[in-house]
Amino acid sequence: MKYIRQSAIILSVTCVGELLKYLIPLPIPASIYGLLLLFALLLFKVVRLDQVKEAGEFLIEIMPLMFIPPAAGLLVSWEQMRGMVIPLCVIIPATTCLVMLVTGKVTDFMLKHKDS
Repeated sequence: MKYIRQSAIILSVTCVGELLKYLIPLPIPASIYGLLLLFALLLFKVVRLDQVKEAGEFLIEIMPLMFIPPAAGLLVSWEQMRGMVIPLCVIIPATTCLVMLVTGKVTDFMLKHKDS
């Protein structure tokens, strides 16, 4: 029952993120609205971490499975993507490194200011 309640909280926040996408005319994906909303709810202690922790850990554990359908879609559209292979081979590692760098810097900043 605990997992159903935790999943319901996460799904509710996701649904509100979808609604916000249609109500706010900005080019921001609904998933970002949902993440920001859940972060705010956790930050202001409207939702406690133990109310979503196990379901969140489960979703992180199965995350690799979520990449199978997009990978299959890439295989199907290989002919259309053939001309973009070299730019993609440059852009993907560069942006991955950039995301890792920014994530590390933000994490360092948050850890340094955690006790302040």
